[in-house]
Amino acid sequence: MRQTLSATLNAGVQDAASFAELMLCLESNAQIELVFLDLNMPGNHGLAGLTTIRNQFPDVLVIVVSANEQLDVIARSMSFGASAYVPKSTPLPEIILAVEAVLAGDSWLPSHLLTALSNRPNRLHQEFATKLGQLTPQQFKVLRCIADGLLNKQIAFELQVQETTVKQHVSAILRKLGVINRTQAGVLFHDMLRADDEDNLPAQDTF
Repeated sequence: MRQTLSATLNAGVQDAASFAELMLCLESNAQIELVFLDLNMPGNHGLAGLTTIRNQFPDVLVIVVSANEQLDVIARSMSFGASAYVPKSTPLPEIILAVEAVLAGDSWLPSHLLTALSNRPNRLHQEFATKLGQLTPQQFKVLRCIADGLLNKQIAFELQVQETTVKQHVSAILRKLGVINRTQAGVLFHDMLRADDEDNLPAQDTF
């Protein structure tokens, strides 16, 4: 699928076999404009990968690719900054249309999903997305560590910062998210960014 996309788009397409590789690609190549993000690629947990990219690389456009067509997951993906949501069953000509629309500054969804989502309320998703947007990249990393159950000392080691710095970030995170403790922050993060896949197996096609 990657080879077909590359040939059809007549442009260089870089591969990333895991989310960690994808982040390295983005960090080392400022020319990347668009990312196809597989929700089920190794290292990507639900919508956390999407929000990580949008937080650390706000100028990079993201097209989410998944076999998951749950309306709630799609609605949250779009609320959290995806420019398009492309089911893996989408014919190649439609994928090309999605790319063209996104590069032109528009969002894109298959017509049947657009119709299904048109009357679906997503106020809570949008509010959470707004709150996440208030976090600095470092605060976002701390939040992910909190959600993974790490203590301040462990977070400081992971991010190579002082523990007092971590405590300052935690205080700011709680204030911006409107929660009273780190447990609530972690639960909110996991609940909002989960995207239960149809099979929970590693995807065969990653971008």
